[in-house]
Amino acid sequence: MLIRSFPAGAFGTNCYAVASGPRSECVVVDPGMDAVEPLARMLAEDGLKPVAVVLTHGHLDHTFSVLPVCEGYDIPAYLHPDDHGMLADPARWHGPALAPLISGVALPDPSEVRPLDDGAVLSLAGVELTVRHAPGHTQGSVVFSLDLGEAPGLLAGDVLFAGSVGRVDLPGGSWEAMLASLRDVVLPLDDATVVLPGHGPATTIGRERATNPYLAEAGAAAPRGRGL
Repeated sequence: MLIRSFPAGAFGTNCYAVASGPRSECVVVDPGMDAVEPLARMLAEDGLKPVAVVLTHGHLDHTFSVLPVCEGYDIPAYLHPDDHGMLADPARWHGPALAPLISGVALPDPSEVRPLDDGAVLSLAGVELTVRHAPGHTQGSVVFSLDLGEAPGLLAGDVLFAGSVGRVDLPGGSWEAMLASLRDVVLPLDDATVVLPGHGPATTIGRERATNPYLAEAGAAAPRGRGL
């Protein structure tokens, strides 16, 4: 397994390329702001050819370059249906503090946007990505499980970071949904799972289980339908 990444744009969003090895096809994950040129350089270094873009959610800092990347390589994008519409009207989904900065920005959807369904297995570029719907940061947030060879991996988007979790105060966010996603999707994963987040450094499920206060809170939360 070959994984390459770089922090894109002012928000430092991790854009990944995932492939079975060098000089092969790859999947691009979350091409954010100002990602087109650094992505092209990164792909050229390993001789990688994109076959799809997969998006962990619809926020602008993860999707800004999806249209030029999809058009430039003639490839489809994948996005959970609950986040459809966020590309075309990003200001609506970023709250009053950020909306004035991006007012008037419109990102037309790529010509082909395919749905990400919970539990689906995407077989792309010799890589299998298992989709898990994990709302909370946005309604359509997902994570992707994959086999890194020596350990399981998780492309976590803005669900889980080293020492933290994604914010829930933007439109479509929900702390209750985030706790449920952490409890039902993240906590059951093996401690050895390598977490590749949407921002910041990589970590492991074991490290976060031991030190991340939000995972501790999620572990203590009652399953839905069983609380008082």
